[in-house]
Amino acid sequence: MTISMYSMTVPFYAGMLTNLAHVLTKAEAWATERKIDPTVLLNDRLAPDMLTMKRQVQIATDHAKSAAARLGGVENPSFPDTEETFAELHARIAKVRDFVLSVPQAGFDGAEDRNITIKVGPQEMTFPGGQYLQGYSFPNFYFHMTTAYAILRHNGVPLGKGDFFGRG
Repeated sequence: MTISMYSMTVPFYAGMLTNLAHVLTKAEAWATERKIDPTVLLNDRLAPDMLTMKRQVQIATDHAKSAAARLGGVENPSFPDTEETFAELHARIAKVRDFVLSVPQAGFDGAEDRNITIKVGPQEMTFPGGQYLQGYSFPNFYFHMTTAYAILRHNGVPLGKGDFFGRG
C-alpha cells in the first residue's frame, strides 16, 4: 500500500492542530478556575534559555503551514508572531488548520521527490520532499508541540497523553 504525501501531511497536521487547540482550552480553563493570570502560562518556559509557551505554539503552527504549502506546491503564507492571549493563539491555530485543509491534494503529486529548500538561520538546506517531511518538519512540529504541552503540564495543568493525541 502506498501512502500519499497528501495523506501524510494534511490529515496529520489538521488533527494535531485540533489536539493543540484542545490542550490550550484545558490550560485556559484551568487558569481561570484557579484565578491564575493566563499570561503566566503563556510566557512560561522550562528553562531560562528556552522559548515561551506561546512561542512554541507559534513555531509548531509555522511547521504545519509551511509543510503543507511547500509539499502542496502553494505559496507559504506569512503570519506575524503577535499572539499574546489564549484567544489569539486559538485564532492562529484555526487559521493554520484552515489553510492546511485548503491545500489542494493535486499539488502534492510528486512531492516526495520534489526538492524543498529552506533557510535555517544563515544556512540553506535542501531535502527531497519525503525527507523534508519525515526528517525535518515532523520532528520540529512534535518538538514544539511537546514543549508547549510540557510547559503547561509542568505548571500543573491536568493534561495527559490522551489530550496530546486527541483522546482526552
